[in-house]
This record gives sequence, structure tokens and C-alpha cells, in this order.
Amino acid sequence: MDASTGALILMAGWLIGATGIGGVLVVPALGALEGLAMPHAIAATALAFALPGAAALWRLRGHADRSQAAGGATPLPIVSLIWGAIPGSLLGAAGVHHLGNAWLLAGLAVLALGSGLRGLRPVQAVHGPAVSCSRPRALALGALVGLGSGLSGTGGPVLLVPLLMASRLPLPATIAAAQAIQLPVALSAGAMHAWSGALDFGLALELGAWLLLGSVAGQWAATRLAVARLQMLVSLLLIATGLWLGLRLFV
Repeated sequence: MDASTGALILMAGWLIGATGIGGVLVVPALGALEGLAMPHAIAATALAFALPGAAALWRLRGHADRSQAAGGATPLPIVSLIWGAIPGSLLGAAGVHHLGNAWLLAGLAVLALGSGLRGLRPVQAVHGPAVSCSRPRALALGALVGLGSGLSGTGGPVLLVPLLMASRLPLPATIAAAQAIQLPVALSAGAMHAWSGALDFGLALELGAWLLLGSVAGQWAATRLAVARLQMLVSLLLIATGLWLGLRLFV
């Protein structure tokens, strides 16, 4: 992986930490700058999210301990969400090696455009009593997010956050769930890609290190920058990426 690709992956990690919507840029970057075939780029990227996912879970553990000590509770059964995500991500990762390149490009284009358009909308605060999510619904949400993440090589939050926000779940519970789902999705999808013989462990580890460094820096910067303005710029970049991927379907 050359320096320009490393810099772009580092930026994607920074955007993940600062805004939560940068992970969808990684697979297109590997395809455009490194010339990787789409299934191989998705395989390496899927496992790479395990490193920032593990770091996010470690931070979440501390928050959960403090919340439990204070008598707090989450309106979302995160364990059920994770149990649903594991088979979903296995199925999605398996599907990558059976779908044509055009289908994968189209899926990434739709995901990038959708993420960008969502990011242009101002975040709306949830008013009123907290909305709860049942265990069966959490299992179904996890399976859906795992399937989409496995197919696209993304970490999970880019799909889970808009679904939970549309369900009017409180923002703290949404953030906690988005952090928790990354590691099981990455490990499940990575295991399936390894079984399929498409996983480059060295590249996945290198990508994961850059993403981890970038996400830590992005989380630090998010408390000090005007994130709303940054999110608009990222959203425009995602829209441009989606349009570019869509154009590649016809040229």
C-alpha cells in the first residue's frame, strides 16, 4: 500500500472517529489507488474494522460500567443486536464472492449516496420518553446491518445509525450500539473471507492500524471542531464518491 493510499485511509479513519460516516470510502480507495478487485478490497476492509471496533468496545465498557453504577439502562438490547449481526455478516461476506463486480459497485454507490444525503440533514434531537427496542427487533436489525456490512465491507455504524435514528432511539443508545457492533461484524465477515481464500491478512492489519490511528485522532478532534460543518464537507465527498462509483458502472 503506497503513501497516498495510506493517507486516504488515515483520513477515512479520522472521519469515522469525528463523524461516523467515513468508512464507506475505504473500499473505493483501494480499488482506485491500489487496483484491487472489489471482492479482495471488501475482504481486507471488513477485517480491518476489527481494530477500531475493539478500541470502541473498550471505551464502551467503561461507559457501561459507569451507567450501571448510576442505575442507568439502555433501551436497546445490544447483545441481541450483536447476535443478529453475526449470521448476517457471515451471509453478506459469503455473497461478495458470488455477486458480480457491477452489483458490488452499485451497492457501494447507493450506500455512499445514501450516507452523504443523510449527512446533509441536520441531526434532530429526540424529544419525549425514550423509545425501547424489543429483542426480536434488535435481532432483525442486527441481521440486516450485518448483511449490508458484509456485502459492502463497511463496519456497521454507517448502516445502523440511520436505522436507529429513524426508530427514534435516543442518541446515546444509538452511539453505544454503533460502537458495539463493529467488532463482531468485522470478525464474522473476516472469518468468512478467510474461509473463501480471498483475505489478505497483511493488508487487513495495515488498514486496521491506519483506521485505528485515524479514528482515535478523529474522536479527539470531534470535541474541539465544528463537527456540523465537517459533516457537511464529508457528506458532499460521499455524494461525489457515490456518483463516481455509479459512473464506473457505465464506462
